[in-house]
Amino acid sequence: MNRKMLPFQFFKAMLSLSLLLAFGIQNTFSQTQKTENIVLITLDGMRWQEVFNGADSLLLGEAGQESEFWHSSPLERRRKLMPFTWSVLENQGQLYGNRTIGNLVNTSNTMWFSYPGYNEILTGKADDERINSNNKVNNPNITFLEHLNKIPDFQGKIRAFGSWDVFPYIINEERSDIPVNAGWEKVTGSKLTEREKILNRLKDEIQVNIGPTRLDAFTYHLALEALRNQKPKVLYIAFDETDHFAHGGKYGEYLLSANQIDRYIQEIWETLQSDPRYKEKTTLLVTTDHGRGTTTETWKGHGDEYAEAGQVWMMAIGPDTPADGEMKVEGQWNSSMIARTIFKLLGLEYPDPDAGQAIQEMVK
Repeated sequence: MNRKMLPFQFFKAMLSLSLLLAFGIQNTFSQTQKTENIVLITLDGMRWQEVFNGADSLLLGEAGQESEFWHSSPLERRRKLMPFTWSVLENQGQLYGNRTIGNLVNTSNTMWFSYPGYNEILTGKADDERINSNNKVNNPNITFLEHLNKIPDFQGKIRAFGSWDVFPYIINEERSDIPVNAGWEKVTGSKLTEREKILNRLKDEIQVNIGPTRLDAFTYHLALEALRNQKPKVLYIAFDETDHFAHGGKYGEYLLSANQIDRYIQEIWETLQSDPRYKEKTTLLVTTDHGRGTTTETWKGHGDEYAEAGQVWMMAIGPDTPADGEMKVEGQWNSSMIARTIFKLLGLEYPDPDAGQAIQEMVK
């Protein structure tokens, strides 16, 4: 043996050991989060004003006090409108976006309508140059769903359900290989459950003239069925009726839809907590794509001509999110921060350097 080689061999051995230890420490660090699964829910065009203050007396009109959602106190009004949000989510999670106390959440995009809003939430960045309409054009940007689908642990375990029929394009179903059930599309497959078969049949039998956007009840029950039977690691549910009724100036129906979705969120959370695969391993996030106007006329619309339409909100509950409740610290957050935050909750590094930073307060 050439003894002159021993120091060099020893150095190589020590270097290899150091690299292995460093790699092990890095992997251990990446596994410190308890979150293994993500459920993201969006309510299209749901204003922060109702989320944090409940029913708006201006929009309720003269008969407002007869509404089941009315109370003289805004704290009581919001509990009436979204009881699960203002009990379980408030006690165990975090809520951002009450602008009356300086807790600001905005979109980074300046379009202030749906496709740009969803692109920002799902990809982590605005793209006003290319995403500037609601046209059915495949998204050139990669969503966090698609990034996850490239990771072996998540591949084939991601599902998306949306009431609006543009979601297959927003998520770019063709490129991402993520199943997206949206609009009046039927669920397909050789092993449909009895509930899925009934929902498919009802889509043919219920004639509701709301265009290509289906009723949220279909979206919800299809998503819930997938959660219970397919056990995805990541589930995205996109509701639409709040925006639909707002555009029609139907404030009562807008409130009823928000109240119904709050109950949907409750059932989703209770389903997660009753399943060992998800319990204490799943983070639920809820947000919206854009805001709306504030007067009796402008609340019906949104877009860059409405100054308040870029004002949004977000909330989260899960094993890695401190139970701070309503966030009362002054500050600015953006929809673009959600994608990287989801990756951080999963103990992963988001691959797009241009995406918004993670919400530090949302992750222990």
